[in-house]
Amino acid sequence: MKINRALISVSDKKGIVPFAKVLNKMGVEILSTGGTAKALRKANIKVKDVSSYTKFPEIMNGRVKSLHPKIHGGILAMRDNKTHLSQAKKHGIEFIDLVVVNLYPFGKVVNQKGAKEAEIIENIDIGGPSMLRSAAKNHKYVVTVCDPDDYDYIAKQLKESGKVPLDRRRYLAAKVFNHTYKYDQLIANYLFNKSTAEEMLDLHYEKVMSLRYGENPHQKAAFFRNPRNKFPNVTNAKVLQGKQLSFNNILDTDAALELVKEFQEPTAVFIKHTNPCGVATAKNIDKAFDLAYNVDSLSAFGCVIALNRDCTKEIAEYIKKNKMFVEIIVCPKFTKGALEVLSKRKNLRLLESGKLRKNLHKKDIRKVAGGLLVQEADLSDIKEKDLKVVSKRKPTKSEMKALVFARKVVKHVKSNAVVFAKEDLLTGVGAGQMSRVDSVYIASKKSGKRAVGSVMASDAFFPFPDAVQEAKKAGITSILQPGGSIRDEEVIKEVDKLGMSMVFTGVRTFKH
Repeated sequence: MKINRALISVSDKKGIVPFAKVLNKMGVEILSTGGTAKALRKANIKVKDVSSYTKFPEIMNGRVKSLHPKIHGGILAMRDNKTHLSQAKKHGIEFIDLVVVNLYPFGKVVNQKGAKEAEIIENIDIGGPSMLRSAAKNHKYVVTVCDPDDYDYIAKQLKESGKVPLDRRRYLAAKVFNHTYKYDQLIANYLFNKSTAEEMLDLHYEKVMSLRYGENPHQKAAFFRNPRNKFPNVTNAKVLQGKQLSFNNILDTDAALELVKEFQEPTAVFIKHTNPCGVATAKNIDKAFDLAYNVDSLSAFGCVIALNRDCTKEIAEYIKKNKMFVEIIVCPKFTKGALEVLSKRKNLRLLESGKLRKNLHKKDIRKVAGGLLVQEADLSDIKEKDLKVVSKRKPTKSEMKALVFARKVVKHVKSNAVVFAKEDLLTGVGAGQMSRVDSVYIASKKSGKRAVGSVMASDAFFPFPDAVQEAKKAGITSILQPGGSIRDEEVIKEVDKLGMSMVFTGVRTFKH
């Protein structure tokens, strides 16, 4: 398929002049509009205005210029269809073999601070998507280009053979429909947000990479990202070294980062199978790291570590000295000294997140067979002033601080969940049990003597006093829970009987 005529109309002028020069040298007639025609003429490239070609002027401030039968007929005509050929000849329609179009910058304008609605609406492209979609539909006969990164390949193909292979034309057509889909989605989201209409769920994701396998070696897997996601998270983290991330690595890193974001103080988080096995805050990150590791060093074998401060050389030397097996470390940044030490572990993945902050508009999306569940992310942040004392004994100042710490952690533990903690240190975790009292048993076993003098936080209410009784046996002195059980009074009486204290948050934090 020889290229005789091209239509070029681009908002993004990057690379268009060199590409058009190649077409010009090959004798391709170039049709163009407005600013594009002006830019090409300035580069001494021969151009024919679309209005001259259609013999119909641009009208309505340029809103109507390419929406014309001579344009779309020239693009959509099937070259081997006698009826199409006859009608094209009758109406003086000439074939357009190459369409090079990119769209008004709606996404850029809508995100500009102070952009007015009239300006935003004016940047909704109509003619551009129409030409692209026409050409993409007719890719058997037409080459369509929406991405400046494809210019070099097409120029090379035209120089070498004078044509673009069908499989490549099909690929370019797919890019067009993907591009116009995303463009329309941006517009739809803007208009939905401006109206009272039911919210639209945009699930357009771009592939980041194929993974070696999924949760298990017999499962194929891939990693996708939301292209509009700009927050510091596992998806946007910069990989500095190490083996390719696995499916489970990504899940664990996400869990670690989202937990460490809960804290303003220097904090270290150790994660295994998306649950924390070590969390600690301290005056500096080196001390927090040491405390967190020693919460449960056995479970920390093969862990993912998240820090909310830069990883120091001291931490790197600590890992080396203790011969720690670590899968991943993620933090805002690694110091030069830390990288020098850790670079000797070629398989250790090091990820830089940049400065951490929460995404206050985050959606939590879970897939079920044949459907999706969508909810707001759990952004509940309980402070000491939010705690309601329901027991006779009030928590001490130290217990209050520990309860707030424990609540930040339990929010990120799989239900049924309890955690034991002191002021700045996790001492035990009971996760993912069918019975809440079983979670207390596990936390007691994992914490051992460290439980003595600790507090306990629960992600949901206690249906019976038995969990309180087990907590007392472990050495727990104060308990945090949301409340809301029909047996709350019975549970509170047991707390009072055992000389403990209890506070209610009024906010449940299930994490299934």
